[in-house]
Amino acid sequence: MKILTTKTKAVTFAVMATLSMGLTAETQAAEGILQVKETVKSDYAKTKYPIVMTHGWLGWSRIGNDSFNIDYWYQILPDMARNGANVFAAQLSPAHTTEFRGEQLIAQVEEIRALTGKDKVNLIGHSHGGPTVRYVAAVKPQYVASVTGVGGTFRGSKVADDIQGNQGSRTFFNILGDYIVAPLISWAEGNPEMPYNFDASMASLSEAGSADFNKRFPTTALATDCNKSGDKVTNGIYYYSWGGTAQTTNLLDIDTILMQLGPLSYGNKDNDGMVARCSTHIGQVIRDNYNLNHTDLANMLFGLKGLFAPDPVALYRQHANRLKLQGL
Repeated sequence: MKILTTKTKAVTFAVMATLSMGLTAETQAAEGILQVKETVKSDYAKTKYPIVMTHGWLGWSRIGNDSFNIDYWYQILPDMARNGANVFAAQLSPAHTTEFRGEQLIAQVEEIRALTGKDKVNLIGHSHGGPTVRYVAAVKPQYVASVTGVGGTFRGSKVADDIQGNQGSRTFFNILGDYIVAPLISWAEGNPEMPYNFDASMASLSEAGSADFNKRFPTTALATDCNKSGDKVTNGIYYYSWGGTAQTTNLLDIDTILMQLGPLSYGNKDNDGMVARCSTHIGQVIRDNYNLNHTDLANMLFGLKGLFAPDPVALYRQHANRLKLQGL
């Protein structure tokens, strides 16, 4: 497994993250783990255990090299590193089942444990990265100090159900995903052999697929319904989450049109353009109505966001401090 160590000033673009089903016999390789190192200026974000950032659907860790790169987590990892965090970004299949991506993540977590000498990690997952890190917590709880979901699809996204439920849209998106988008991401990330299965990813990210996953991997951190709160600590693992309820936040964002899929599917705006507010809840809900859309939550698309929206970089820095104060 290749470890990419960088001294960065991230220049970032992003594709979006949202929408994944059971293990196959395909190789579960993870070609690169990105470790971001910066000159440390404070210990504000210095957690006891390493932080592992986990991208969502159609995501990546880094495209490019030290001189010019496209990070999924725009400015977030360098900021945490400057504030003392030992932070890594996982590289997973851009589109596959939750279980498949989870097994890839387990292999990378094991590598990080060996590299750092720490027996546990703090997992942070955006979008489909949320259920992915939850899978690791379910299968290898001894590896996990905390799980944090950001715009996580813990109860799925109705956008995926609607696409899967129409044969025309399902065929169109499968062709687009399997033959254009996923191969392009894997190639650009320098790992063209990375497996992907677009149709299976959409099935995993549907509300029906997510309900099945939650039955097979139950946790009290996920409440029985949206009017209740899940447990903050279960099986020795701390759970946190936050999300947004915005769609159009910056007209310069190329995600503006895409973020209308949520309101169309749900029939309301109580979502981040892809995932309903309820679906993002797990453990301690820090806040679920930030003025941020689904891609804003990872500071994607060059960090473009609404004029009065919170700074996503600061949200992650503050959360690292939260984990530090919790002894994690």
